[in-house]
Amino acid sequence: MKKLFIGGEWLEGSVYYDLASPYSGERIAEIPLASKEEVLNALSFAEKGAKIIRKMSSLERSEILEKVSQLFQERLEECALTLAKENAKPIKLARAEIKRTIETYKFAAEEAKRIHGETIPMDAALNGRGRFGFTIREPLGVIAAITPFNFPFNLVAHKLGPAIAAGNSVVLKPANQTPLSALITAEIFEEAGLPAGVLNVVTGRGSVIGDILVKDPRVKMVTFTGSLEVGLGIKEKAGLKKVTLELGSNSAVIVDSTDDLDSVVARCVEGSFSFAGQVCISVQRIYVQQSLYKEFIQKFVENAEKLVLGDPCSESTDMSSLIHLSEAERIEKWLKEAEQAGVEIVSGGTRQGSLLVPTVIAGDSSKLALSCQEAFAPIVCITPYETWDQAIDLANDSMYGLQAGVYTTSIQKAFDALNRLEVGGVIINDIPSFRVDHMPYGGVKNSGTGREGVRYSVEEMTELKFASFKL
Repeated sequence: MKKLFIGGEWLEGSVYYDLASPYSGERIAEIPLASKEEVLNALSFAEKGAKIIRKMSSLERSEILEKVSQLFQERLEECALTLAKENAKPIKLARAEIKRTIETYKFAAEEAKRIHGETIPMDAALNGRGRFGFTIREPLGVIAAITPFNFPFNLVAHKLGPAIAAGNSVVLKPANQTPLSALITAEIFEEAGLPAGVLNVVTGRGSVIGDILVKDPRVKMVTFTGSLEVGLGIKEKAGLKKVTLELGSNSAVIVDSTDDLDSVVARCVEGSFSFAGQVCISVQRIYVQQSLYKEFIQKFVENAEKLVLGDPCSESTDMSSLIHLSEAERIEKWLKEAEQAGVEIVSGGTRQGSLLVPTVIAGDSSKLALSCQEAFAPIVCITPYETWDQAIDLANDSMYGLQAGVYTTSIQKAFDALNRLEVGGVIINDIPSFRVDHMPYGGVKNSGTGREGVRYSVEEMTELKFASFKL
């Protein structure tokens, strides 16, 4: 039976729910459902915690984050096993996530010592002579962090690390399916010496917790990673609060030309089916130059069918089940609609409980949900194109714009893609699933607003203040 973490104390909840493994269905733990009163209590402690951490030096905050990074290293295997159980992430991918988490907190520790403003040349203006101006960055106060199930350690780190580096307190609401990772994170911060109230973790229903966090005037910023629908609701309810939203995507890859088609295929298979496609920048659409199309799709299917499916705790498993049976059933319905529309499923398309076999769709599927909407499942649509302009138009034909990948041997086409693709990040000669944790990350269109990446999050989580001295 797990507890809420509020004001530096581990508190029992009044109501609990059973957390079950997505793969086996076995009960893992009993998780408290935070009530309105408990969430308001967490906000009260966070308000006090914000005053405490604001007074801490950059070095003190940095040392806590450095200690957090070290403790994650010591508990790496435990954390990876927790991931495998609560969200069915294959153990080798789970270890990779924890290694990234370690690195993210390390980046945050470094950024805590690099928060600064700039001097302003006041005498550049007619009335500025004899004045000295500069800017500083100040913490916002209380930040509400609402996080998803797919990277429950590292995406939490992308919110907690910068927030604490910048001198803010946080109320964290993790996804219902992945509360254990958030509670372990709280244990680690507690051991690292974070003052009571600076981090509070409330588990439970988003319908109860989310609205309180978004609307409460004590919260100065909401940082959310999740679905478009929920993100739009947050934007509408948040008022004048700062809001960072990392929402959906259906990322595209253009394969124009390459000297090594085998490696391109291998990376595209990895980007399409890693963690069963439940990645914000998972490869969902691939547009292949007509001359390469036949060979590409043949090699792609061969690689996809070699993936090992099954128990996430097995060292040999490449892909396991989706997060819920309902998600697998949703995709199964989409596939039936695609077949009725005459789309060719060249591989996969079958379901075993909540495990969906990696699925490859060939030809034009641009009008179907499989291509237009975010699948968040192990499905990829591969389409041939004739001209470069056609490829760019196809990639841009989406309401989302998070990242895109482009394979080309032409430097002119690479820069043309950079200029014309309507996305937050263009990855040349690699898949859009590429991300390192200090780069700016975020989207355009319906993929969200604001940027993550530790330094960029620090900027989002601080207020710029200007000072002028008349000399």
